[in-house]
Amino acid sequence: MHYERIQVKCSSSALVNERTVSFSHKGRQHRVVEIVDRWYEGGCSPGRPAMYYVKVRTANGEEFILRYNTLFDAWAILIGGQGDS
Repeated sequence: MHYERIQVKCSSSALVNERTVSFSHKGRQHRVVEIVDRWYEGGCSPGRPAMYYVKVRTANGEEFILRYNTLFDAWAILIGGQGDS
């Protein structure tokens, strides 16, 4: 398993990156129709930046796990894991 950097579009709201709308990966645009799950880790101790994870379902019925790294303000997609379609 590893992560590849991606571009993600989120709806604008009071909370940063609250609602994932779409993302692009390998030249393909994916429209998110459902957030299946979300969770957080890290951020409680030095050297462990907060990571925000979201499992999404796309308009094509595919599921992906996306990760937002708060330290670098960067999104990535999990490759080779259970969310990789």
